[in-house]
Amino acid sequence: MVSLVVVAVFLLWGTLFQSPQVAAFKPLFRDGSVTHREITQMAILRKTAEVCRDIATAQGRDFTLAINNKLTASAVQKACTTSPGSSSALSSLGFNLAITEIYLSNAAIDAVFALSAARHVDNEAFVEGRDLITRGMAAVKASVQQGSYISARITLGALCHTLQDFYSHSNWVELGSIAPFSTLIRPDLPLNNLADRSTPTCKNCIGKDCSDNILPEILLHKKLTSGYFDIIFSAKPAGKCSHGGFLDRTSYIDPIGGINKDDISSNHGFLHQRAADMAINATMEMLQDIRLATGNRDFLRLMGLSQTSVLAFVIDTTGSMSDDIEEAKRVSFSIIDSRRGTSEEPSEYILVPFNDPDFGPLTRTKDANIFKARINSLTASGGGDEPEMCLSGLLLALAGAPPSSDIFVFTDASAKDSKLKSTVQATIERTKSTVTFMLTNALSFRRRRDVSQSQKFKSRSITQSDIQLYRDLAHISGGQAIEVTRASLSQATAVITDASTSALVTVLYVERSPAIAEIFSFLLDPSLSNVTVYITGDSPVFTLYSPTGVSQSGSVADGPLGSILTVGNLRRVKLNSDNQTGEWRISINSTRFYSLKVTGQSSVNFLFNFVEQIEGGDLAPKANRPFIGRNATLFVSVTGGDSVTVTDVLLVEASGSGVVNGTIKAVGATDFLVNVDRIPEGAFVVQLKGLLNDSTQSLPGQFQRQSPTQQQGSRVTITAQPNSTIEPGMPFDLSFTLVSNATESNYTIRARTDRGFSVSFPSSLNIGTEGSAQGTVTLTAPSDTKSGTDVTLTIEAEDQGSGDSNYVALRFSVMTKVTDFSRPVCQVVSIKADCPVECSTASWELSANLTDGNGTGISSVSFNRGNGSLSLSFVISEDGTNVTVASYNASCCSQEVELVVVDRVGNVGTCFTSIKSPSVETTTVKPSTPSTITNKPSTITTVITTPNRGCFVSFSMFVLLCNLIFFFLCK
Repeated sequence: MVSLVVVAVFLLWGTLFQSPQVAAFKPLFRDGSVTHREITQMAILRKTAEVCRDIATAQGRDFTLAINNKLTASAVQKACTTSPGSSSALSSLGFNLAITEIYLSNAAIDAVFALSAARHVDNEAFVEGRDLITRGMAAVKASVQQGSYISARITLGALCHTLQDFYSHSNWVELGSIAPFSTLIRPDLPLNNLADRSTPTCKNCIGKDCSDNILPEILLHKKLTSGYFDIIFSAKPAGKCSHGGFLDRTSYIDPIGGINKDDISSNHGFLHQRAADMAINATMEMLQDIRLATGNRDFLRLMGLSQTSVLAFVIDTTGSMSDDIEEAKRVSFSIIDSRRGTSEEPSEYILVPFNDPDFGPLTRTKDANIFKARINSLTASGGGDEPEMCLSGLLLALAGAPPSSDIFVFTDASAKDSKLKSTVQATIERTKSTVTFMLTNALSFRRRRDVSQSQKFKSRSITQSDIQLYRDLAHISGGQAIEVTRASLSQATAVITDASTSALVTVLYVERSPAIAEIFSFLLDPSLSNVTVYITGDSPVFTLYSPTGVSQSGSVADGPLGSILTVGNLRRVKLNSDNQTGEWRISINSTRFYSLKVTGQSSVNFLFNFVEQIEGGDLAPKANRPFIGRNATLFVSVTGGDSVTVTDVLLVEASGSGVVNGTIKAVGATDFLVNVDRIPEGAFVVQLKGLLNDSTQSLPGQFQRQSPTQQQGSRVTITAQPNSTIEPGMPFDLSFTLVSNATESNYTIRARTDRGFSVSFPSSLNIGTEGSAQGTVTLTAPSDTKSGTDVTLTIEAEDQGSGDSNYVALRFSVMTKVTDFSRPVCQVVSIKADCPVECSTASWELSANLTDGNGTGISSVSFNRGNGSLSLSFVISEDGTNVTVASYNASCCSQEVELVVVDRVGNVGTCFTSIKSPSVETTTVKPSTPSTITNKPSTITTVITTPNRGCFVSFSMFVLLCNLIFFFLCK
């Protein structure tokens, strides 16, 4: 069910260029220093844990997890999961996948935009850097609103890089700052006290010591500056600080040296840890703003914090499919009704109908009732003799479903759009989703054109040549092509129930075509449960052997090892729960082709991604198929805690026995770099083996896992460098480059989007003796496209002679230009706190006026802290301003509330109120005076955040006294 490779980041950045790397916090790995990866990961884990803690507190539950920089994804996942009936096999793979998508997108900035001063806040580009950050935040919020979580994560990773680099590349830390520079995420606040271009900021370093090279007057007057950087030219404004480092040519002229804190060996490396800590806190502050704008539930979805699968159907709706549609309804309703309210309830529901000539629309919802209504509305009509738009419907589902989804296709016809096979294959590789085809009447009589329409419906069938297309796509994805009659379809849909569960892992997947008699072995470890073996093929004969030597023939339905379901070309073996641990064997013989798949539930799984080295020695993600025959590097992350030891990472031929062994280097408790000396010629899968330390075992036990989705190499690569966003109605030109290590070739070019947007591109390109060629794709989103909609553009290049191909898939967010950066204003009007000593017997009330001035208008009002009730009413003030009146009521035992006001583009305003002891008074606050109210014998604290204030406003007697003293001293 869950795939094993992180690919979503590539949808945005494309293949990463080998351009010189600008110095920054190191993207992924650096011994002894804190990297962008660690900064991003720590901030996400801490903020996610805080959200789960606040939810638990509001619900009256305990939350015991300590929130610090030692958190792990599995620990946070476990602490955040409180659903009844939680599975014992709790997977943090989705959480790890989301985190990895974000920090790989972060790392990609150093490769794709190495020389962009704004993206690294070099050359005093504070205005431009903040613009990237704030517009990126707006794009993240819009994407989350549209459910486009992958695009949101990719954009989030990119803006994290710029935000984090500020603390390494500027003098904010040297100025003695102890908190993040909140103005970077607040476009409504002025950027004050910046060193202008003519102001000197640095002096020469003395020897290798750059600890005091910032001019004293800059420090005294708190002037903000950042280092200049250039890898070609040494020129910089007179007296300016340089970034520093070997690649920075500006650091070799006066003032010599630099101020960056990228790692412990940098010019200001003595401040590296402080800069990294500040970057973590700043990233958390930015995540908090996104959390308030999107709400806790969607924020957790953005972070991938879900242990459950999606339920995704692609259904043929032509006239012969009535029975199939009814079976799809039955099995989906059964899954929904039996798992509603449990930890096994699907996290999302996907539905795409298709026929001829139509396909879609895509239904994607978290609401089971909406999904039920949509699938209930499907009716079988039309069609008959013609093939259907099956692959178009599948492409729509692959684009709409989260990565690593299990998608089930119901059809009894061949694909009219078979020309999309290569695009579907590329999308499967990219999304790492598993596709299983439920093919009915695949072996019935051929269709005849001289029968009535009703007879056509009954006689539709799929020939063997038609079936091969579905088999190929199923095997590429790690799925199955199940061929059954309509009468037996209800038995075969047991595979859907199997796949729609949490923490599903693949232990082994192989296919053989042409078939040969063979014996396969696989390891089952103590963490596995609900182990199932699937064999599909033409009359396969098999025998299963347990680690203790017990055997069971495939012809025995109920035997000592398990129960066997035989339906159509499927054999499903459900292993008994006893004595599973150890090495199993299965012998298979078949007349033609067969596939073997072994799955189970376990918290132990892995992600992998191909990476490549960039200038400076670090690594960045690789976007498309690796070069055949060349060496390669994989970045592997293992889930399941520190009890796992990885011993082998292998590239295994998908249709043979060839194996390429990897050399493993640990770069953390659960992360590994794996070097392989070559990429196989044909399709391959990634297999991982290791040792599992189980508390019930005296010695570590062996385990194995495998990627279900096949990978393959190529002799051509295609690169592109897109922007992250496009505007509705505005044509966007994207240049791409083909590079081949083969001889001169002519390549067919194909380009399309998953949204059906207008695309123009060259039909072919010729790679001459120089080994490369360039082309341009023009993409236009319709003018009425909703802001936040994501679109994936796939560009393919296929050698017309050999058939060798590669692709690049680029994900964009469609964004209307944001002009409203003003936050809504929350003004407390009155507070009534009539609270006795026994708090449970009384309640308190708060009233606040909420406005958005000339902005886009308030879209939502909620409370972040507190567990009372909130009601809203709407009035128009004397000056014509629309005012939302918020009335909050809570028990006196719940003494705090933070109202959160969000406008239509995601700007957030808050006001916080706390009552500390009983009160019998009602306090009225003038709307124009945000304040803290103090009444004896109680204390009521109100903190207002408005667009014109960058800090909390407090007028308690103590603070007032301090202000008066300060006023007279300054005067």
